[in-house]
Amino acid sequence: MSELFNEVDEEVRREQLKKLWDRYSIFIIAGAILIVAAVGGWRGYQYLEAKKAAEAGAAFDAAAELSEQNKHAEAEAAFTKLAATAPYGYRMLSRLRAAAEVATRDPQGAAKLYDDIAADRSVAAPDQDLARIRAAGLLLDTTGYNNMLQRLEPATAPGATYRHTARELLALSAWRANDATATRQWLDMIANDGGTPASLRSRAEALQALLPPVAKS
Repeated sequence: MSELFNEVDEEVRREQLKKLWDRYSIFIIAGAILIVAAVGGWRGYQYLEAKKAAEAGAAFDAAAELSEQNKHAEAEAAFTKLAATAPYGYRMLSRLRAAAEVATRDPQGAAKLYDDIAADRSVAAPDQDLARIRAAGLLLDTTGYNNMLQRLEPATAPGATYRHTARELLALSAWRANDATATRQWLDMIANDGGTPASLRSRAEALQALLPPVAKS
């Protein structure tokens, strides 16, 4: 008797499954097709992105080689094109390199390009700081300390990637402006930061030796 009941139960289950399949099979098949299509689309996207990155990398290397050959106009054009068309990583590097090529003929124009990068909120903070520092480096001999301070102070914060270079540039700018107080402020910050590179620390100590003695009260 129990075997009979089992056979009946199995038949009922088969019938229920058949009804479910008849009712929902189109949705199941459609879902499976969508999953396959999505996976295929993702794989295709990954392939295209990898291909774009490889092409951009080769173009970037070719542009860098032009720069090394002192073909700055051609390198500038190549980096500018990459800055407009390459994937994000190469696009950002290309913007920086294009500005560096412009600097060989027009430091003021290059500084403007770096300023544009520093002001671009879509750019990562370390890259913004790097652009600020490169612009300031180009303008160190032609702009005043207050302008340098406005440009670089955001990059001097504890933990900022390029804080050491930013502080050194501000110390040099203040020294050129005969502002001994500001110069000491930045030199002290350099000296008190345990992460300051040894070479930069040595330059800071040399600049410190050029300052007049602190007046005793």
